[in-house]
Amino acid sequence: MNTNRIMTTNKALLSERIQKLVGALSSGVYERESTIRLCLLAALAGESVFLLGPPGIAKSYIAKRLIKAFDQASFFEYLMTRFSTPEEVFGPLSIQELKDNGKYVRLTEGYLPEADVVFLDEIWKAGPAILNTLLTVINERTFKNGSDVHNVPMRLLISASNELPESESGLDALYDRMLVRIFVTRIQEKDNFRMMLMDEKGQDTFEVDASLTIKEHEYFRWQKELAQVNLSEPVFDKLYALKQSIEKAAVKQGSAVSDELYVSDRRWKKALNLLKASAFFSGRSEVNPVDLLLLQECLWHSPDSRQIIRDIMAQFAAENAFDQTAATTMAEEALEELNELSTEIADCLHHDVNNEAALRGERYRIDLSKARRYKVNTNSNMVKLVALASNPSVSEKESGDSRWVFVDATELEKNAKSGHFEILGYVNKNTHLCMLKFDVDAGQRLIIRDIANRAVPVGISGIDDATEAEWTDWKNKVEACEKKFSDAHFLARRARSQINMALPHHFADPELVNVMANSLADTEEKLDVSEVSMSKIAGRLKRLSVFFNEGEG
Repeated sequence: MNTNRIMTTNKALLSERIQKLVGALSSGVYERESTIRLCLLAALAGESVFLLGPPGIAKSYIAKRLIKAFDQASFFEYLMTRFSTPEEVFGPLSIQELKDNGKYVRLTEGYLPEADVVFLDEIWKAGPAILNTLLTVINERTFKNGSDVHNVPMRLLISASNELPESESGLDALYDRMLVRIFVTRIQEKDNFRMMLMDEKGQDTFEVDASLTIKEHEYFRWQKELAQVNLSEPVFDKLYALKQSIEKAAVKQGSAVSDELYVSDRRWKKALNLLKASAFFSGRSEVNPVDLLLLQECLWHSPDSRQIIRDIMAQFAAENAFDQTAATTMAEEALEELNELSTEIADCLHHDVNNEAALRGERYRIDLSKARRYKVNTNSNMVKLVALASNPSVSEKESGDSRWVFVDATELEKNAKSGHFEILGYVNKNTHLCMLKFDVDAGQRLIIRDIANRAVPVGISGIDDATEAEWTDWKNKVEACEKKFSDAHFLARRARSQINMALPHHFADPELVNVMANSLADTEEKLDVSEVSMSKIAGRLKRLSVFFNEGEG
């Protein structure tokens, strides 16, 4: 019991610490906070980053910031050219070792094999000798030096270029391993541009509080704990649905773009590791739908495919991340089914008026011999007409839904002959007379007009009653609609709980998070509005048997 409490507290503290660390790393950097967040997450997940953008936009500066996140860590950076040699990246050969022992051994101190954070600019200009060795370093985190294989301490590799690898260049395998891909551009906002120009503080003055920096033993312990983060079946289903959406988009786009929307199984596997890291360093033990938004920066290949991925993710955030569309659709279906049932019941219970041809035109006749008689005030010859549809009221003197009306049987038989008439009656349980308007519609149904002059079909107690089996069947159908609507509400409540657990989110695109949160709020509002209609219709239908059969209802 105590252990679980401590674990929860530790995760909460870790989440707060990571948030403070991101804030410290982003201090004084303009319009680069999201890039720093993603780079830090990649480092914590043991993944690599590719920055795409023109020269002079602080790509190397971002990498130098990230080294400050780690305690006593070393940094290596290099600008690749066509003439770069392995010695410049992995260290020069030891002449002494070659002379004494005839072995090709590199002096790696100060070079990539011994660096914690690595920044390689213009990565695609490197030759095959460098890139092949780099591929092994990324894959295995090892470096073969002579006959010995050494572990590489690299926590984060940030590569950068203003271009993508050329097709058929043989660089696809290396590019595929750079999981997080970020498009970096010039500073856009006027105020940020001003502050950047006026900022006289140098990079050398930047420091991170020692209490926030990540120690070596912490890093490796966290790597082991990441594997224990759970991917639930519902969140997996959403992940798989995103995969299908991308594959459908690839087919739709045709061969020109489809190859750029291809996502390898290896990339999906690495992406899941990033999602688990996002959950873990946000203080959770389970991947949340909000974490899936990070896939926006993992699955694109080029600017064209990047826009397609962003569109897919925006749609996901707005419609499917928390089953918003499913909840809304389920509620709409339930309400539609209930309305259809209401029409079905009205068609069964409404009173059909007989018509008789006469020389002076059509005449109507209502036979009330089998109708139940009720006593209202002193009149014992009253019949009950039950309204079979919701209405705002059938009389200006009465407010609210009119469930039934009482009218004098003799007056109803006499006045109904014209097919359009007004007679006095009582609404619901009220005991003061109101003028009520009746018609016979084109379907020969007796209707009463509500205060908005809409036709409300009516059935007459004692004549149009249903059987016990019919009442039971209708009640079961109403309850099925209510259950469906309740399930929609459950989806919304669960979604609200899930999104509250994930916010504030340290790593996801804030704009997408806002789209997701606003969409969920809209869904909840729609359900609340629909619930009013749902409750009103369902309540009326379930009480219809009472309206027809009991004393005064």
